[in-house]
Amino acid sequence: MKGVDTVARIRREFFIRKRPIKEIVRELHVSRNTVRKVIRSGATALSYEREVQPLPKLGQWRADLDRLLLINADKPSRERLTLMRIFEALRGLGYEGGYDAVRRYARSWQRERSAVTADAFVPLSFAPGEAYQFDWSHEVVLIGGVTNKIKVAHVRLCHSRMMFVRAYPRESQEMVFDAHDRAFAFFKGSCQRGIYDNMKTAVETIFVGRERAYNRRFLQMCSHHLVDPVACTPASGWEKGQVENQVGLVRERFFTPRLRVKSFEELNAILLDHCIAYAKAHPHPELRDQTVWQVFEAERLSLVPHAGRFDGFHAVPASVSKTCLVRFDNNKYSVAASAIGRPVEVRAYADRIEIRQDGRVVGDHPRAFGREQTVFDPWHYVPVLARKPGALRNGAPFKNWVLPAGIDRVRRKLAGVDDGDRQMVAILTAVLSDGLPAVEAACQEALREGVHSADVVLNILARQREPQTVAVTVITPDALRLCHEPSADCARYDSLRRAG
Repeated sequence: MKGVDTVARIRREFFIRKRPIKEIVRELHVSRNTVRKVIRSGATALSYEREVQPLPKLGQWRADLDRLLLINADKPSRERLTLMRIFEALRGLGYEGGYDAVRRYARSWQRERSAVTADAFVPLSFAPGEAYQFDWSHEVVLIGGVTNKIKVAHVRLCHSRMMFVRAYPRESQEMVFDAHDRAFAFFKGSCQRGIYDNMKTAVETIFVGRERAYNRRFLQMCSHHLVDPVACTPASGWEKGQVENQVGLVRERFFTPRLRVKSFEELNAILLDHCIAYAKAHPHPELRDQTVWQVFEAERLSLVPHAGRFDGFHAVPASVSKTCLVRFDNNKYSVAASAIGRPVEVRAYADRIEIRQDGRVVGDHPRAFGREQTVFDPWHYVPVLARKPGALRNGAPFKNWVLPAGIDRVRRKLAGVDDGDRQMVAILTAVLSDGLPAVEAACQEALREGVHSADVVLNILARQREPQTVAVTVITPDALRLCHEPSADCARYDSLRRAG
């Protein structure tokens, strides 16, 4: 192959200096055919590529090499073999040729395969308030000094490219509901359409084409926010390419280097600040004279007004054990003692657990995400203490029980009394009828008087419950007043006695 400088000199010698081909060949040491090819083709550069590459030793091994290349191409990128390893595997089958023939064949095979599998895409455009995209990603952070693999919910407005990111311990349905509520509250509205992949928390069955059988609770959430859900074609991430790109951007800018936080609340506050700072600092990819935040502020006028928080819970039935505990998600939660013997409904929210029975709440706790944890509410066991006061001293629900200051002081003073547990149980039971503020005030009053027995505290509560006597003043109307006050006359009484 001749370089472009040689081709240029041939052209100048022939067309400008009018030198014959014989002299050009003798001076530049090139063949006549090369000079004729440059002059006739008018090309400024010559390249040689053999149209048919003879592979005499590789001929009978092409099928095996095709199989090895195809298997290797279908593997994940981290598990793919190098071409030298494929060559060694082919030599193991009996191939006696060289590596160069395998390399040339593999290069042509890759070009042909790329031409067949290459996809073309159409750029998408969205009107203000038309659609948003939703997706999940998995990230690694340090929470409280412990490495955790967390789930991150991504919401992106398609027109303004405004993003919302929030971290969760799980990828369950109640987390999906909470992410939508918080995103729409941040955007101050929702869009007409929501674009999703076929996640199990939203789609139950995939039919031919665009038809889907959506989860009933997911449809309720979409109906609450007036959103029309649209599911992508399976394995077609480009249909929600904006949020797919957002996942990589957030991982690079927000989670690198690895974040170190104390809690999920701190982490989510950091992520929200990053979203706002990024939107205010970066120009919109289409409207280059405006930032993402400026376009987002304009798009807010076109959003569907925020409908308020959706009651996004995941409900499952459960039974109550004899120890007033309900098991959910590998953890146990206490309920009121009156709930024993009948089934309950556990409503799991993103951050709390609510337990209901016959329409009333019998338990409400912060949600635990570990395993084999037990969450107690000591007040659930106070009615049981009325029958078993001895359990107050060693009962698991009452360990490290934080009581109001007055009640706690009375408890410490009664700890040294013989029947202190019984008296303390009587005071705690009064909370169920009189309320915690009233019992706390009664304990404070008793302590000020220098006493702390249950009888005194209960007596104070009884006096507070008794209605106060109100003095009644009777006013006699003027029409009923006596004008002449009668005088006493005992003579009539004496005459009656004599007649008797």
